[in-house]
Amino acid sequence: MSTTLEQTALPQSTTRAHVSASQRRRRKKNVKHGVVIALLSGWTVFALAPIVWIFMMSLKTPEDIISNPPKFFFLPTLANYAQVLSGPEFLTPFLNSLIVTLGSLVLTLFIGLPTAYALARFTFKGRESIAFGILSLRFAPELLIILPLYLIFQQSNLNDTYLGLILAYQLVTLPMLVWMLRSFIEDLPPELEEAVAVDGGTRWTAFRHVLFRLIAPGLGASLMLSFIWAWNSYTLPLVLSGRNTQVITTGIQQYISFQSIAWGPMAAATVISLIPGILFALLSLRWVVDGLTAGTVKG
Repeated sequence: MSTTLEQTALPQSTTRAHVSASQRRRRKKNVKHGVVIALLSGWTVFALAPIVWIFMMSLKTPEDIISNPPKFFFLPTLANYAQVLSGPEFLTPFLNSLIVTLGSLVLTLFIGLPTAYALARFTFKGRESIAFGILSLRFAPELLIILPLYLIFQQSNLNDTYLGLILAYQLVTLPMLVWMLRSFIEDLPPELEEAVAVDGGTRWTAFRHVLFRLIAPGLGASLMLSFIWAWNSYTLPLVLSGRNTQVITTGIQQYISFQSIAWGPMAAATVISLIPGILFALLSLRWVVDGLTAGTVKG
């Protein structure tokens, strides 16, 4: 009788121990998830706090902006946005930024796409040296190359021109696109192009109909980063642009005078200048998703 009770109690104690260990693991996992969520939430607040503060400033009156202690609850106003959008002080640099940034992306795509393909698919002497030379353009500090670049632009009459800024922005956009697309193309098997060649197609046919769809995610990501870096570039347009080609990053400085700082209009101009980057990122994200789903079988 006692032996039977011991045999019955043993599985029950083993089951309870197993359940207790499972609960401990679950609690430990929940604690880890909670810590990760808390850290990510703290980092999100830290990263977004300046943007939220600038947005709040753009909706405040001058008295609310300089109030001490700061006001978190106030009557919002759109006067700052009306002032910014009603004159050429902001609209002209904004339009210049669009022209220069989009122009630089078009030129980067025209140069970078065949360059990345050649570096990924062809073997020739000096290939790695050329690739590293392109990458070194991104490594070089802008302050180190801005003076010789300014002298070259002065002698070639490229200073204060759209073409000059578009060419200068290649230092920012071209290395990223070339190296990202090169890695994407190298990951694709060459048999894809060989299959097109067997059917009588050329390299251009294989690239246009096969490779381009497969590298669309990398192309979208690289263009998104290139747009953001070109749009936010400060040193190059500060030295190479002028009255006719002033861009948004240097144009916002006009709200700072020797007598005062127009905090409200400057905050409104900053918020508006964020919109193109956000829209381009959303557009590129959709392109990335389309590239990932291209060629899938529909049932």
